[in-house]
Amino acid sequence: MCGITGFAEKNHQASEARAIVQKMADLIAYRGPDGEGYFVDDRVALGHRRLSIIDLEGGRQPMFNEDGSLVVVFNGEIYNFQALREELKAAGHTFATHSDTEVLLHGYEQWGKDLPARLRGMFTFAIWDQKTGTLFGARDIFGIKPLYYYNVDGLFLFGSEIKCFLAHPGFRKELNEQRLPEYLSIEYIPNEETMFKNVFKLPGAHMFTWRGGELSIERYYDIRYHIDETKTLEEWEQKITETFAGSVAAHQIADVEVGCFLSSGVDSSFVVNEVAKGTPHVKSFSVGYAEEKYSELPYAQAFSKEIGVPSIANKVDADQFFEANRVIQWYLDEPMPNPAEVPLYFLAQNARKYVKVVLSGEGADELFGGYPMYCQAVHFENYGRKVPAAVRRFLSRTAAKAPEFKGKHFLVRGGKEPWQRFMRANYVFETPADRDQYLKKDYRSPAPETFFKPYFDKVAGLDEPTQLQWVDMHTWMLYDILLKADRMSMANSLELRVPFLDREMLELALSIPRRYRCDEEHTKIALRGAALRQLPESVAKRRKLGFPVPLNDWLRQDKYYAMVREKFEGPVARQFFNVPAICRLLEDHKAGRAKNMTKIWSIYSFILWYELYFVNAAPPAGVYDRAG
Repeated sequence: MCGITGFAEKNHQASEARAIVQKMADLIAYRGPDGEGYFVDDRVALGHRRLSIIDLEGGRQPMFNEDGSLVVVFNGEIYNFQALREELKAAGHTFATHSDTEVLLHGYEQWGKDLPARLRGMFTFAIWDQKTGTLFGARDIFGIKPLYYYNVDGLFLFGSEIKCFLAHPGFRKELNEQRLPEYLSIEYIPNEETMFKNVFKLPGAHMFTWRGGELSIERYYDIRYHIDETKTLEEWEQKITETFAGSVAAHQIADVEVGCFLSSGVDSSFVVNEVAKGTPHVKSFSVGYAEEKYSELPYAQAFSKEIGVPSIANKVDADQFFEANRVIQWYLDEPMPNPAEVPLYFLAQNARKYVKVVLSGEGADELFGGYPMYCQAVHFENYGRKVPAAVRRFLSRTAAKAPEFKGKHFLVRGGKEPWQRFMRANYVFETPADRDQYLKKDYRSPAPETFFKPYFDKVAGLDEPTQLQWVDMHTWMLYDILLKADRMSMANSLELRVPFLDREMLELALSIPRRYRCDEEHTKIALRGAALRQLPESVAKRRKLGFPVPLNDWLRQDKYYAMVREKFEGPVARQFFNVPAICRLLEDHKAGRAKNMTKIWSIYSFILWYELYFVNAAPPAGVYDRAG
């Protein structure tokens, strides 16, 4: 696990490029405090920061093939590297190390652009072919590991984090202000754009090729459902059990100790239980709060005790939470107001005192049907079968004009298309009008749900719950769940692995019928059934909590209210927001007239982020103390 960065252009001075790429890599030094390495010629500069996990002595990067014509920088882990290594050796390739990195070099020699589709793992990499003048790279199929790029005026920049680009003199730092409304509604931009103009995310399952100043981006893998109706629920449960055991075993490959994150839910409990079978005394790590009603610690610690796994826990108080949030916005690169990232940051910080690698439960909900809104989608699907579309549309229009009554929300949404009622489109604000009253400018932004329509269009033939899962895999999971998991773990030089997000687990999940994923009342039906075979019933059937946070309460306390109020009346707020309106939002929350936490935190997080990247243009003090 590491951080990579670099740039390419038609020509440059190698000595100048070497100094620049080192500065770029220094900005993500915390991703790889164990070592650094660089390669520079007259067209390309590559930088690498290393966190040593596999082949501690022989895995240094950049790494070269036998004749030195290919050089690679790589972030991540390839879990099938041993099988690929044997296949390549049989084809005549000679290996100088035992690292998974070298498999990329020989794999590219053997298979060229077909290499990424053969890989099982989490990765981003870039390979420079000096003979052909081609820079080739790819991102894993889920997008577990990040990769950003900037391609302007003949300069191509890439890196694990956007902040790398700040060190390059050719990078023009500009706010992508037109996307501010979407950020406020959704908490992220649900496509390849970022909050920096001309900086883009390479999507999961995509690869890039740069040659002679020309950049092309292609998809190398499609997530497609292929439902198998021949198996019973019990057979699916058994298949999940077997496949998951294989995935966890693959994700434990390391030359250092591996631990686990543990919350109160079935996903992380399933991971810990599986790891504990083959690793006695594996350490589990949990986080909570002094406020008991928000804390998952009692559940997690009780489960750890039951299966005999050492439990290491830490608690976060309000002072720590607010102090850390500013630092966290620097690590995130883009503003992100999901409060769960803060306890995750402290969880990773504590775990790094004991281990370098942890396994976690991300991805189970998206693959196996774990969110309550999937159950709601079943309700809408059943409603659509019983009531003709014209009648549903009429009832929707009529209900929208009526005063509040029980069932109004369902009738209004029931007359719309799945993409129009997608709840994540207006995650923070109920409507664009609700949001726009707090903005200083009229951005004439389209309704947030229109950003999701292209995703729904690609899977229009699927049932609605399955559409939601597919869209979540390509948006929510990619741009929220996995982003904060990567950033909060790597901020603490900790590798986080996600065994549910494995190619074999994915292929299994894509074949399970919807009725075994969710119905009107139950989520993750087959997965919970598999868990119930091994875990206590209280754990296997527990409702999803996520990372509950007492932020609603804290924002009503004078101290933290005053901290937010100061920012809401400051120069950044005056530049972008309707100050009286956002202050009223805060006042109503403090007085208990409304629960405005998500709206407040969305605005507040943006202000902190903008101060760091555009006003002060510097990281918070102490960020690089550990990383050098």
